[in-house]
Amino acid sequence: MEERKWPGPKGMIPEPERNAADANMINRRYLDELHVEMRIIDAVEPDLTLKLFGETFASPIMMPAFSHLNKVGITGRTPMQEYAAAAHEMNLVNWVGMEPDDEYESIINEGAKTVRIIKPFKDHDEIFRQIAFAKEKNSLAIGVDIDHVFGKNGKYDVVDGIDLGPVTLEDLKAYVKAAGDTPFVAKGVLSVQDARKCMEAGCSAIFVSHHHGRLPFGIPPVFALQEIIQVLPERNMKIFVDCSIETGYDAFKALALGADAVSVGRGILPGLLKEGKEGVIRKVNRMNEELSEMMGYTGTGSLEEMDSSVILHHGRHL
Repeated sequence: MEERKWPGPKGMIPEPERNAADANMINRRYLDELHVEMRIIDAVEPDLTLKLFGETFASPIMMPAFSHLNKVGITGRTPMQEYAAAAHEMNLVNWVGMEPDDEYESIINEGAKTVRIIKPFKDHDEIFRQIAFAKEKNSLAIGVDIDHVFGKNGKYDVVDGIDLGPVTLEDLKAYVKAAGDTPFVAKGVLSVQDARKCMEAGCSAIFVSHHHGRLPFGIPPVFALQEIIQVLPERNMKIFVDCSIETGYDAFKALALGADAVSVGRGILPGLLKEGKEGVIRKVNRMNEELSEMMGYTGTGSLEEMDSSVILHHGRHL
């Protein structure tokens, strides 16, 4: 019998070595269990245009909020600059994770509309300072990684020697206020409870995510998305999703279930590290083709026409 394998942090791993607590494995399995019905009569070629925060983008597939990819690559530039350049050329939303101001500036200078995500530093003054810098650089939006608080030892995490700390509802309100007219995003929401608090804080958007498996046994973000959409049907917040969005088919499932846009995440890494910008463009172009294919076969002419009733789980409509 063929050996069963599961997705792991370094590729496919054999069944005996898999970690049952790995939220990425749980998420991949759930996504693959979602099936799609066909609605082909009257279907037309889809329009992938995304309208977000007053801007228009070519696709709802966004770049990930990577950090620390600062080693100069084959092009003489960093991978962070390369995928930002790809986002600019393809007219996609670009995201950037934990980077010092000079690195962030070099990335945003590639021309892509960029969202800066800031770690929940213990030093709140640093958070406010980075918010101010992002505003100065005309960032598309600003956010905080609310899910990167604890480390594997159960203590507040330390990243690059910098102490992180908790995020309270009052903290979120203060960050939203500091962002002012710039949209504020809470990244790392995985429950209705946190989604409600983000809405109370005045967040412009939430990113439904477990940060590539930070939470052991974490529920799939696409599952959490369904509960959030059901409980908060009347909301002003945009909702984004990531984790295991590796193909346009994955993207379609998340979008059909209510996400406004999705992030491709580690799906672009192989091409990015080997070919730079061109590898990213090739991957996302293929994802756009797959997304368009699924939209066509389900009679979905635009993002506004996404309909969760085309998705089935274990033979039942969601």
